[in-house]
Amino acid sequence: MEPRYVDDLIDDDEIPELTERDVAQMVPFAELPKEQQELLLQIKHATIRPDPVKKPVTVALSADILDRFTATGEGWESRVDAALRQWLEEHTLPLPKAS
Repeated sequence: MEPRYVDDLIDDDEIPELTERDVAQMVPFAELPKEQQELLLQIKHATIRPDPVKKPVTVALSADILDRFTATGEGWESRVDAALRQWLEEHTLPLPKAS
């Protein structure tokens, strides 16, 4: 079964405990720069979303398309992802059904 939430993907055993140094570097929310406060509030209220969890897939691409993306160097897979995201924003497709 696919995890429904990002939290379901987190293995608590892989999360390191906070160190004294981590705690010493913490800053109260009110003391963060306004830009950081606004970004965190947007994430909290889901007006923007952090990068989605990416799933590895195998997909067949036309050789010329693959060549053009791989010629851009490291990170070409993320550029393919961005191109597909832009296409989806410009075209109407049904959303997947919630499970």
